[in-house]
This record gives sequence, C-alpha cells and structure tokens, in this order.
Amino acid sequence: MERTFGTRLKAVSYYDRKGTYLVAVKDGKLAVVRTAKGYFLIGGGQFPGESHEECVRRECLEETGCSIKLGSYLGSADAYGYYEKYGYFHPIQHYYTGELADKIQEPVEEDHTLEWIPCEIAEKCLYLKLQAWAVRHYLEKQPNKNH
Repeated sequence: MERTFGTRLKAVSYYDRKGTYLVAVKDGKLAVVRTAKGYFLIGGGQFPGESHEECVRRECLEETGCSIKLGSYLGSADAYGYYEKYGYFHPIQHYYTGELADKIQEPVEEDHTLEWIPCEIAEKCLYLKLQAWAVRHYLEKQPNKNH
C-alpha cells in the first residue's frame, strides 16, 4: 500500500530522502524514539547502495542499541513539503513490521530515547503524518483490533 501527503509543486526541485522504518508492537504498545521534536518510528535515512533491511537494522542499532527481528513489508508513503533544514523536501519512507530483539550496544544517537506508547494514541503522538498513517495501516491489518 502506498500513500502520498502534500502536493508536488511544479518547477520546484525537491531533495529526495529515502528511508526505512520499523513498526514494532508489543503488548499493545508501539516502539518509538522520542527526540526534541517529538515521537518518531525507529528508523531513518537510507545510504546509497543500502537495502531497506540494512537501513532499518543499522538505524535501530544506532537509535536503540537493539537488534531486530524483521517481519514483513507494510507499505510506503511519501510527502512533499518545505523544511528549513532541507528546503523543498520529499521524504520517501518504507515501513516494515518487526520486533526489537536483544540490546547489543549503547545507542549512538544520544538525542533519541526509546519509549513504548499505547497504540491507540500513536496516531496523535507521532510527529510525521506519514508515520501515523503507517501505524494505522498496520493496526487495520491486525485480526485483533484491541491493540
């Protein structure tokens, strides 16, 4: 499943940024990282030549210190907007289900704190609409809607 947020402006050059993110739910709670801006799914930008799986494994390790058990591909979303840091920005995000596994190192991104938030408030708490959409899509696919 795919979803686009915002409208691409004609005659504007966008900075494309591919990324991969983990939707990890345990006991009705979603794993997120809290930053100064707010809550985000665990994951981040993809390096050139890096696969989705390599990206999300690396990002989870950097942000949480944990390895992961990667599940299935959930879908993708992109957005068009303007951000002070990048100018016209086009994030292209891919989402996977999975689980956080063993903590194997200390996180290297000190401004990211792992937290578990109730799934029912995740959509309101996540900073990016793209990521809120991904969590909603995940929850709608679950046979037990009481997350």
